Amino acid sequence: MRRTFIPLSAVTAFVLLLPAPPAHAVSKEMIQLQTQVQQLQDMLQHLQQSNDERMGVLQHLVEQTADSVNRMSQTMNALQQQVAAQSESGGKIDQLSGQMQGINDSVDELKTRIAKLDKTLQDLQSQLQNINAQPAGAQQAQAGQTGQSGGMPAAGAPPVPGQPQAPPVDQLYQSALRDYTSARYDVAAGEFGDVIKYYPQDDLAGNAQFYLGEIAYRKGDYQTAIQNYDAVLEQFSGSPKAPAAQLRKGEAELAMNQRDAGIRDLRNLVQRYPQTPEAAQARSRLNGMGVRIVPAKPSAYKQ
Repeated sequence: MRRTFIPLSAVTAFVLLLPAPPAHAVSKEMIQLQTQVQQLQDMLQHLQQSNDERMGVLQHLVEQTADSVNRMSQTMNALQQQVAAQSESGGKIDQLSGQMQGINDSVDELKTRIAKLDKTLQDLQSQLQNINAQPAGAQQAQAGQTGQSGGMPAAGAPPVPGQPQAPPVDQLYQSALRDYTSARYDVAAGEFGDVIKYYPQDDLAGNAQFYLGEIAYRKGDYQTAIQNYDAVLEQFSGSPKAPAAQLRKGEAELAMNQRDAGIRDLRNLVQRYPQTPEAAQARSRLNGMGVRIVPAKPSAYKQ
């Protein structure tokens, strides 16, 4: 039997023609990962540029609004001085005082909303800075995780499910104020109560407490009104509504024929907040009642 010998060169050529190990698969995954990382970086850069432009516009609007509010505040101060002068002369300014109270409320709300908007802008800027400060490794890891899931990189983490939350305090308060001015007192009372319940530390909580007193006062429930005014004075003593609460408490007491208590609260208002329009109204009311603004000191002489 004859044996057939295969040349060594033929064996070598055959081995070279065999398919190589699947290295191309690993290379393909690396290319995909690098592409996704580049896409993520491009998205972050575009997001930063877009947010910078929007925040620049918002910042400009905030500054313009703040200037308008400052001018409105100056006008209000001038009007308040005129009202105070008319009060001293005994003029009838109840209607004008109510209108000014509404304007003053609007100015206060604008100031509060501007402050919150400015804080929101600062928070957005901080978040963008944190995103830009992320190391490249973290971005690559995020891209790798996204690539494994087979989807594009997400713009942000999905929200964690939680309990239903109350509306934002500004939205809730503005809705309550609209219902109050529209004489929908029951609805407004519930909304003002929610402001105090869900946002007890917010500046608007003191305002909401005051308007609960106003609702009760307009319904003729003077005792409940006094309780709400007391809550403003005791729990929100720094609220801009504190002088108005002191004044309205005194008026509610006078409406209940509690003359001594009413006079005492009006005098306390003049003593605690002497430069406010409410103090001017208290002086006018005391003068109209023929009562001294400052109580006479008891005589030390005894018979």
